Amino acid sequence: MTVIEIPGSKSVTARALFLAAAAEGTTTLRRPLVSDDTEGFAEGLVRLGYRVERGPGSWRIEGRPAGPGTADTDVFCRDGATTARFLPTLAAAGHGTFRFDASAQMRRRPLAPLTRALQELGVDLVHEEAEGHHPLRIVASGIKGGELTLDAGQSSQYLTALLMLGPLTAEGLRITVTDLVSAPYIEITLAMMRSFGVEVAREGRVFTVPPGGYRATAYPIEPDASTASYFFAAAAVTGREVTVPGLGTGALQGDLRFVEVLRRMGAVVRSTASGTTVTGPDRLQGLTVNMRDISDTMPTLAAIAPYATGPVRIEDVGNTRVKECDRLEACAQNLRALGIDVATGPDWIEIRPGTPRPAPITTHGDHRIVMSFAVTGMRAPGITFDDPGCVRKTYPDFHRVFDALQRTWRGEGHRTD
Repeated sequence: MTVIEIPGSKSVTARALFLAAAAEGTTTLRRPLVSDDTEGFAEGLVRLGYRVERGPGSWRIEGRPAGPGTADTDVFCRDGATTARFLPTLAAAGHGTFRFDASAQMRRRPLAPLTRALQELGVDLVHEEAEGHHPLRIVASGIKGGELTLDAGQSSQYLTALLMLGPLTAEGLRITVTDLVSAPYIEITLAMMRSFGVEVAREGRVFTVPPGGYRATAYPIEPDASTASYFFAAAAVTGREVTVPGLGTGALQGDLRFVEVLRRMGAVVRSTASGTTVTGPDRLQGLTVNMRDISDTMPTLAAIAPYATGPVRIEDVGNTRVKECDRLEACAQNLRALGIDVATGPDWIEIRPGTPRPAPITTHGDHRIVMSFAVTGMRAPGITFDDPGCVRKTYPDFHRVFDALQRTWRGEGHRTD
């Protein structure tokens, strides 16, 4: 059995940083993810006047319930979508003039449903170039609160940002959601808000968030389930066994449901309170699967799909077209470069069985494309990447850990047929 220690969840770390900054008191985050995205979020908080102490294995954040500790600053959000969406929302509840910008990649990603919602709440927010995109300027004077209707069909992060904002408003928020993608991420948000002292009432797609603020706490960050998917997939395509501790039956992250997809393809999955183990079958089976709720793992499945005995069709993943890149098209493009027959539609991809040949992978600067096709390469030696270093966004140590895993398995007679 191979045990893989996965670094902390990016999604959980970002939410915890927001909640800690907004809380009364000092919060300690244990095992936060240290990556370009989370470092960028922490540095953004510092730019906004929050005190953040980053030590090995834990970060301490002094909360400021009244909002940023500076009245005028500029924040660069790098490539981080959570940084680019959560920090402007946090700043809007304070008082001062705050300007936000991001990388060219992040500038292309949409913000409009979130920024429109903030404007409807009375926030003085201006997009300085393209409407609905970074850069933007906020002149904040606190938020009264009220009722909103929100379309979160492109990203659940819009809803998460507004839910976390609710306790910082004078009267709270009542949010009616017309469409929602990646719904399990909202369950993460609600559970974490509860840990920081706020209970959100929910009736269907109506969320009522009370005012009153947050309480600081000590908060452990669980391993990243999206990152774990690459190691679970590696076990699935090689007939090996991988255990990830810390991601078990009580895990917050919906992306752990990826192992249920592997189970349907023939893998053996065992989950306990302490972790999850995946054992790969002799041959993976094809399937049709809706991945709307776990779309960050769509590239992982696409990358191992050629090794299945039948077609793999992934449906309802249109939102992956507005991630770090058009992930649906990037997967199709790279699979074709490997000699695999692929068909796509607006929100689906179908991959037919085949034998991937070595080829360079066009990453589009997307960490998930690199990590996914690294798994393909376990049975197709010679695959290369035009930007392997973009994994620093969420897992700077990925290549070292993944290469060590491959060396271990090859030493045991790793199957490459």
